[in-house]
Amino acid sequence: MKTTVEIPDSLLEQAKRFATREHTTVRALVEEGLRGVLAERKRPRSFKLRKVSFKGKGLQPQMGGGSWQRIRDAIYEGRGA
Repeated sequence: MKTTVEIPDSLLEQAKRFATREHTTVRALVEEGLRGVLAERKRPRSFKLRKVSFKGKGLQPQMGGGSWQRIRDAIYEGRGA
């Protein structure tokens, strides 16, 4: 399919020089660039966990070095089964 794309003259000149050095065409460069951008944006972005700490002094001394199971049991102590 043919289409018209407006780009700055200086960018086109750079692309032409680059294409000549690389023994390719501006068309091939445009296709490669579009494919790269589309592939990059298609990939899921890495998950970044927000910092949600609070002012405190960490675990209570009796919980230090405790297993997750021990901490969990203490949290739910007296709250059901």
